[in-house]
Amino acid sequence: MPRADAERNRARLLESAARAFQAGGDPTLEKIARDAGVGIGTLYRHFPTREALVEAVYRTELEALCRDVDPGPHAATAFRAWLDRYAEFVLTKRGMADTFRAMVADGSLTSLRTREQVDAVVGTFLTAGAADGSLRPGIEPDDVVTLLVGTFVTLQGADDRARTGRLLDLVVCAARSTSPPAASRTTARTTPRRSPA
Repeated sequence: MPRADAERNRARLLESAARAFQAGGDPTLEKIARDAGVGIGTLYRHFPTREALVEAVYRTELEALCRDVDPGPHAATAFRAWLDRYAEFVLTKRGMADTFRAMVADGSLTSLRTREQVDAVVGTFLTAGAADGSLRPGIEPDDVVTLLVGTFVTLQGADDRARTGRLLDLVVCAARSTSPPAASRTTARTTPRRSPA
């Protein structure tokens, strides 16, 4: 099979698997292959085991989550938007739960370094937010991630997007700076004072 065709089949399998896992339940590999428009033999050529498929889906989505992070001119706003993506990433893994637990138990997921990658992204937002005045300086990224993990564990099995949003609002609210943004401080310093009439 030409390499380009093989890559397209692999991409279709990953998309099909991601949809199936997000839907919950325990999707069969046959269904995933069928929905991708390929045979089960093609699936096994790319992913010899269910664990290999789960890891590939997880790795692909984790890389997308942590890639091209842009805090923009107002890091607190960008951070809150990214947290929605992070929540979606975590809360749509229900169909992978049993396989994940087995992989965690045997150490298969150690190489993914999920916590380190998420910590790095959160650190990017916190550094930018401290610089633009939208987030308090001195916050440890891992402290924020610990709060987030606690939130997601509490909501495990729930599909309450409204409550998830409120809890993420609280996390960002706790991290927000009480000082005016950097641009406002600069304006205040450069605006000449009027002499009293």
